[in-house]
Amino acid sequence: MWCSDKKNACVIPRYVVEGTLAKTIINEPKEVTLMNGLTAPLNMQVHYISFSAHAHFAHTSTFLKELMPPNIILVHGEANEMGRLKQKLITQFADRNTKIISPKNCQSVEMYFNSEKMAKTIGRLAEKTPEVGETVSDLLVKKGFTYQIMAPDDLHVFSQLSTTNISQRITIAYNGAFGVLKHRLKQMFESVESLPDEESEGPAFRVHERLIVKYESEKHISLHWRSDPISDMVSNSVVALVLNINREIPKVVVESEEATKTEEENNKKAEKVIHALLVSLFGDVKFGENGKLVISVMEMWCILINKVGMLRAKTKALRKG
Repeated sequence: MWCSDKKNACVIPRYVVEGTLAKTIINEPKEVTLMNGLTAPLNMQVHYISFSAHAHFAHTSTFLKELMPPNIILVHGEANEMGRLKQKLITQFADRNTKIISPKNCQSVEMYFNSEKMAKTIGRLAEKTPEVGETVSDLLVKKGFTYQIMAPDDLHVFSQLSTTNISQRITIAYNGAFGVLKHRLKQMFESVESLPDEESEGPAFRVHERLIVKYESEKHISLHWRSDPISDMVSNSVVALVLNINREIPKVVVESEEATKTEEENNKKAEKVIHALLVSLFGDVKFGENGKLVISVMEMWCILINKVGMLRAKTKALRKG
């Protein structure tokens, strides 16, 4: 028997699992149970020499002292050994607020981290030290685990990135007067400035110092802007206003036509009322040209221009009367 001869030796080079023969002989019992169920004396030499790539306690504790993590989770180990390691670490980190966990398989673990991040200003932004409470606003660039704030012009200097500008143009159907649109925009925006014809090649104005509205034809206008969040929002507002004005134009035309018809009907009614009143007073009243009323009194005549309230008579006496 190999296990009963003192000349034999067994070298165990790494971690052994509980319940195996290797785990049994590592404790050097007096006898072992063979695979056939028989027992035999254990007289051979048993040596445990770790060739494992895993770190031991000395290596692990030194590593943790350097990192000083707020959470330590122990995994991939035999339960009893993991328990011993946990107690050792608890003793070692007793003076620190370190959470040490040895979860079972499939056990959930919750960890909480500080969400604050530090960012450094570089380039031209770093030339001036900001005051306490002052907001620094520009491009935030993440490189690895570091954050940097820099001006757009410095982006190609301190990183492999670069900036670009997107110019947008949109043409919209518009049948109204260009001046009406400008008036309506002034009600919405603080700054609406007309542009010289030399600069815009036609009637145009700048809205909020970000967007240019150009007159293209009697039925179209165009919007021009450099894309960014604020300019895009301004352009959307202008487009919405133009669409609303386009919906209002037919309504205004219809109302104007109805108003004209109503005025004509009222004038005709007024003429009939005046004619009937004059007939009751003078008897002989006739309609003349261009809506004039001709009144004959004792073979003398007078003309009443009812639209402007003028009276012309043949004699002074008749005018006085």
